[in-house]
Amino acid sequence: MAPRLTVVISQGQSQNPAKVGMEEEIVAQLLGEPGVDVTIIPHLYNLDSEDTGVLCLQGVTGDMVVLGWLFPRAIRWTLDRHGVFGHEGTTLLEAEDEEDEEDEEDDQQLDEVEAKQRVIDTRQLPDRRIYCIDLRVRPAAEAYVEEVRRIAQESQSSVVELSDWIQGTPKPEHMQKYLSPGAALNESREATNRSGIVADGEPTRIEEQPSRRWYPVIDYSRCTNCMECIDFCLFGVYGVDNVETILVEQPDNCRKGCPACSRVCPENAIIFPQHRTPAIAGNAEAVGGLKIDLSKLFGKPDEDPLNAAVRERDEQLELAGRGAVGMSTGIPKRRAETQQRTKDVLDDLMDEVDAMDL
Repeated sequence: MAPRLTVVISQGQSQNPAKVGMEEEIVAQLLGEPGVDVTIIPHLYNLDSEDTGVLCLQGVTGDMVVLGWLFPRAIRWTLDRHGVFGHEGTTLLEAEDEEDEEDEEDDQQLDEVEAKQRVIDTRQLPDRRIYCIDLRVRPAAEAYVEEVRRIAQESQSSVVELSDWIQGTPKPEHMQKYLSPGAALNESREATNRSGIVADGEPTRIEEQPSRRWYPVIDYSRCTNCMECIDFCLFGVYGVDNVETILVEQPDNCRKGCPACSRVCPENAIIFPQHRTPAIAGNAEAVGGLKIDLSKLFGKPDEDPLNAAVRERDEQLELAGRGAVGMSTGIPKRRAETQQRTKDVLDDLMDEVDAMDL
């Protein structure tokens, strides 16, 4: 039996008629698709780990497509926070004005990203793919429905036909699917319509209405477990698990609207999905490589990101009835230690030159 693809619609936080209408149109069009199960949940970011929506997501074992009003990177790592793991699926649906620009500098930055040990490198992920799609990249439902159909075809073909490729010569119809997937998909739909078979009735709907939340989400494909966030945050948001990996332990301790810890993260690994600044909200294109001008992305044009983070933290401390601490507490000590080590090496080199009595 061919595996089924689960499509999850993460509803918008507002009751904007245009957004609600597009969500329902996507659901309506997908209900007739063979091999596709549709689930509707409240806004993913608002869910608590014990909510029915999260338990529903955790129960999905196969490939999954999640469509929501967030950047794909934010969707992926919010799912990860809730224990929903999988390999990142590649979607062809991107913003219409995005351009794929690559140059030598981008390649150099990619090499630097790969050179460091990331938390994700220590994980064993289940053998399934999760596709995350931003519902803001297209104005109409049809584009998302077509992409889901493409992913469903890809998902089913990769499992059902793999044995044919391994055991011997693939069948002509399988070759045709790989050479002309669009035509094969249309043929499959026509056969389904002729048979009169339709999808299983109504979608799964999670009716709970969680309140809006604000907390950081960690991108473990970037995180190096340096712990600078736990040093800087004074509200008890961060902790470590049983293998000493950083995690967001008390998300509701986070001060609403404050993104200060994301500004001090040296790897740009901390996401606040609802922040108005794309780089902080999880836009991978805005962040790009790790060597970026943080002041342009995270702060005012004339304000250093660290100064902005300290200012924001002090504002929240005072609002909480606590005293401001400025630069005296929790400033990224590991960066300071690195700078000190660099200075020591240079000093040693100068001492050696002096000893040569040139």
